[in-house]
Formats: sequence, C-alpha cells, structure tokens
Amino acid sequence: MEKLQMTFEQFLANQSVQVSVWGFVLNMVLSAVLAYLLSLVYAKYGQSLSNRKMFARNFMMITMTTMLIITIVKASLALSLGLVGALSIVRFRAAIKEPEELAYLFLAIGIGLGFGADQRIITVVAFAIIVAMIWMRSRARGKRDHQSLYLTLTSRNPSKVELDRIVETLQKHCAAASIKRFDENKDVLEASFLVEVDNYEKLNQSKAELRKLNEAMTISFMQNNGVAS
Repeated sequence: MEKLQMTFEQFLANQSVQVSVWGFVLNMVLSAVLAYLLSLVYAKYGQSLSNRKMFARNFMMITMTTMLIITIVKASLALSLGLVGALSIVRFRAAIKEPEELAYLFLAIGIGLGFGADQRIITVVAFAIIVAMIWMRSRARGKRDHQSLYLTLTSRNPSKVELDRIVETLQKHCAAASIKRFDENKDVLEASFLVEVDNYEKLNQSKAELRKLNEAMTISFMQNNGVAS
C-alpha cells in the first residue's frame, strides 16, 4: 500500500509541464485582443436592451482569467486536482437577464480555454467564423426586423410633458406611430401608442429621448406576448 502511494505521488510529481514564458505572454496578449474585439462585436450587434458596453467590459477579464487557469491546470496534474477541490466551494451567482448575454460569456470563456490549451490557430479561426456568422445574422435581421409594439407613457407631472413633443420624438425614431389612448388630469398623464421600430437601436434612442422630456416618466414597450422593454 505504501509502495502504491509512493508511486502515485511520484506520478503526480513527474506530471509537471514547463510553461514557456514567451508562449504564455503571447497567449495572454491574444486573449486580450480577441476579448476586446468580442466586446466591440457585442456592443454593436447585440440585441440586449441593457447597457451592452458596460457588460462587455467583463469579457477581457473573464477571457484572460480562464486562460490563466487552464495554463496552470495543464502545467501540473497535482495543481489541477487541487484547483478542482478549491473551485468546488465557489458558487457563482451572476444575474443573466437574457440568453444572449450567457452566449457571449461562453464565447469569452471558450477563447480563454483555447489559448490556455495553446490552440491558437483553431481559436482564432473559430472566433473569426463565429463573428462572421453574427455579422451575417445581423445583416439578415436588419432587412426583415420590423416590430410593432404598444407604448404606454405615464407621467405624474403632466405640466412638464406636452403631447406634441411626445409625438415628435416618436416620429423621429419610429417607422410609424399612432396614438390609441390619451388621458390627462391635473395629477397624471397617460398615453398609449402603437409604434413600429426597425431595430433595437431605434427603440433605445426613442426611449432615451422620451426620458429627457421627463425623468420621472414611466415608459413601457409591450408586445402581444408580454413586455419587450
């Protein structure tokens, strides 16, 4: 038994792999570059209505950290076993609002895994193919996206909001806008519109300009199957 234990310990000790410093630096730089490009892709082509630029700032750290972990794991079997035990007590509670965010996080992790395993060419080629598919999907979606949404505006200070300004803002950013209901008294203003938007960017722009009219205004975009924004 003792002999078997010594043999296993010797096996673990002999499984260490020397990591090239220059190779590690090259992988780290490539990870940072691809993560930065991924953040630009997500900020431009992502469909999330949340702050995409702020969310994309996490990609570089996630990618480089994943690459570092994989490099350490492959360098030593003993370290990899210890790492598994250490990570088993960690629980991640990231608030993912939309599936698209999770997809981009997996892509960032995949880039780190690829470079950590020294699969540089495969990782770069796979990244280029995925980005090309995202671009083509965005172009195809841009040609056919045309959504009809119900817009409801509620203001607790109607004196600060004029209907003409609301209609002008909607016509500026929406392909079409027609008023369906308008209620106003001395305390509350409520208006409902049927609007058509070409893409999510126009939706964000209209929302931002409506917010400028009155910061306390409640803005709700709704589809037939539920809330859109």
